[in-house]
Amino acid sequence: MAKNKNELFEWLKAIGLAVVIALVIRQFLFTTVVVDGESMLPALHPYDRMIVNKAGFAASGPDRFEIVVFHASEGEDYIKRIIGLPGDTVEYRRDQLYINGKAIDEPFLEDYKKQLIDPPLTENFTLSEAAGRKKVPEGHVFVMGDNRRISKDSRHIGTVPVSDIMGEANFVYWPLSDIRIVK
Repeated sequence: MAKNKNELFEWLKAIGLAVVIALVIRQFLFTTVVVDGESMLPALHPYDRMIVNKAGFAASGPDRFEIVVFHASEGEDYIKRIIGLPGDTVEYRRDQLYINGKAIDEPFLEDYKKQLIDPPLTENFTLSEAAGRKKVPEGHVFVMGDNRRISKDSRHIGTVPVSDIMGEANFVYWPLSDIRIVK
């Protein structure tokens, strides 16, 4: 009888430890998200399941063109691409991105732009028009979806505090036929 109690206690300890480890990993290192909507097409598809790297993002901070998940509102998370970093000016003219007055290529959009029947993909705007500021404020980023025509992003919700970013999302693990690293 004592042996059975001891064995049960060992099993409970192992299960408890596994739960604690899983919670720590999910809280501080990685979590998962499901893509909801078409705002990141063609890079991400609706219902793609992704792993979000929390620890890596916390260690390195935001990088231009990184795909991130952030808290947009109470209970709602968005997945978008970082376009503008703190201190940047952001402008689009004739479907061309300008950061701090310099033309910047967006290679992840080239194939998508070529498929358009009625360009442009991105309408003209300045950061002042979109977010009411000349520069991206310190501690914030300017984000956009790759499917610029339907994306609800910083042009609509303003700049995003870096503190609201959960982490970088660049690995699709489901559906199995679509496993890939996304850049």
